[in-house]
Amino acid sequence: MTEYCIALDIGTSGFRAQLLEKETGNTIATSITARHPIPGMNVIDHVNFAMTSGRDVANGLMIAAINSLFSTFGTDLSRVRTVAVCGNPFQLSLFQNIEIRDLAYAGKNMLRSLGVVSPPRDGDIMKASDLGIRGMPEASVMIPPAVTHEIGADAIAMLLITDVLDSKEPCIVVDYGTNAEMALVVGGNVYTGSAAAGPALEGQQIAKGMLAAPGAIADVDIRDNGWECTVLDGSMKDSPGDVIDPLSGKVVKEGRMHGMAKGITGTGVVAAICCGIDTGTIIPPKIGSPDGSLHLQDGIGIFSKDIDEAGKAIGALRAGFLTLLIEAGFWTDDVKLAYMSGASGLYVDAKKALRIGMVVPGAEKIIQFGNTSIELARKLATGEVSIESLREFAKRLRATHCMFATAKAFKDIYSIEYSLWSQGMPASEYNNMMDVYDLPHLPVPSPDPEVVRVSATDLPDTEGRKVTMLENTGTILAGEIVGCVMCGSCAEECPEDAITVVKDGEKTLGKIRSDRCAGTACRRCERICPSSVLSITPFRIQLS
Repeated sequence: MTEYCIALDIGTSGFRAQLLEKETGNTIATSITARHPIPGMNVIDHVNFAMTSGRDVANGLMIAAINSLFSTFGTDLSRVRTVAVCGNPFQLSLFQNIEIRDLAYAGKNMLRSLGVVSPPRDGDIMKASDLGIRGMPEASVMIPPAVTHEIGADAIAMLLITDVLDSKEPCIVVDYGTNAEMALVVGGNVYTGSAAAGPALEGQQIAKGMLAAPGAIADVDIRDNGWECTVLDGSMKDSPGDVIDPLSGKVVKEGRMHGMAKGITGTGVVAAICCGIDTGTIIPPKIGSPDGSLHLQDGIGIFSKDIDEAGKAIGALRAGFLTLLIEAGFWTDDVKLAYMSGASGLYVDAKKALRIGMVVPGAEKIIQFGNTSIELARKLATGEVSIESLREFAKRLRATHCMFATAKAFKDIYSIEYSLWSQGMPASEYNNMMDVYDLPHLPVPSPDPEVVRVSATDLPDTEGRKVTMLENTGTILAGEIVGCVMCGSCAEECPEDAITVVKDGEKTLGKIRSDRCAGTACRRCERICPSSVLSITPFRIQLS
């Protein structure tokens, strides 16, 4: 009887899971959630939710979504022997339902006053049933270690899978995602940081955005007669789409993926922004078209708000790696090698990313990897690496972590980035503003870097195999709204159509799809309530 194992990447924007044959490591099926089940669009929102609504509620939403995700595999889960997970320290702590306040608060005095004791994060093996994972009574769950509470399993995966520690020359590696992990490796020394870039680079908080999945526009190129879209096919590979007039939306030439685009990934947004800036159509955040938007295939568009959202993420990335360089006493001309990992790091056109500021401008060689977190989880699930070997790797890793939230250089550079992307500051003023903050000038990016793409797809071993996108995790938060007049204002105001209000006998209940709720960064439903009686904090998981 075939035995299975599961590799699970618990990302900030969603979960990715692969069912593998235990003996061979071959992939049987891949499943992806469209969103994270905890309300919010970034790790800060998730932590705020857990601290206000309760850690048990946050953990319950995650486990319920994971159970729904695993059920899409369509196989006998009792034959699963191992589940290996990877993610950042916040996500893995919420998954284990352990203390998170030591991650949320930077000050030691605050932690002492609260009586917070950091739990061990040196790797663990637990029973799946003890974590609430259903249908696999014989399975163990393997949780990799962190180096420190700032440098988690996802950072270990990024460093281990890309082999950057073996580089003979200075290099920067960035895992492009909602919570962008990055490291500068110089002469055996490692400087790490984490930028809360937000979900735009993974296709969320974008009007027509989506995660990388079949039907997503992943790239855009300028042609003589229009812009050509590239769309991910059923195997998550780049396939030619339509050539479009971006100003009018007219189809100039139909491609193989005509009529099959469902949305656009963050990489597609980056490509469209780059094309727009290159042609002068975009001067951030404005679009110089008759209707103020860019038209791509199948009715998918890019709007000024999308440029603003993506620009803030790009700005956070650039401010992050420039801050690491300053911390190490280096600057952009000192780093000729850049590594890009994660879905956005793999699918994005590296040269376009370089031109708009997502890659260190001195890079003359760019190496693109896929999802390093899922790769580490696969190796752990199949026994290629062990918890003990990861513990030894973590002990050997000499790293200096830079807290961007308190770094003056980051604050100064990000203020310039915000002016550029959101306030209409001309790009020609960038270095003048660097002078104001006594910072080095930003050079022109390398004109034609060498690009090496190591992986064909973000998720390994998917060609010809089942790939499922779970659009609805089935996680509902519900609670009584005392004093509600059933006016419907909250439902109309919600930008994600996440909330409904229903009568349950004499009670009025609010129900929220947790994976659609934008969380503490939004709260528009609460603010619009004319009776000021709506608060989602007391809402709890609705059991089916």
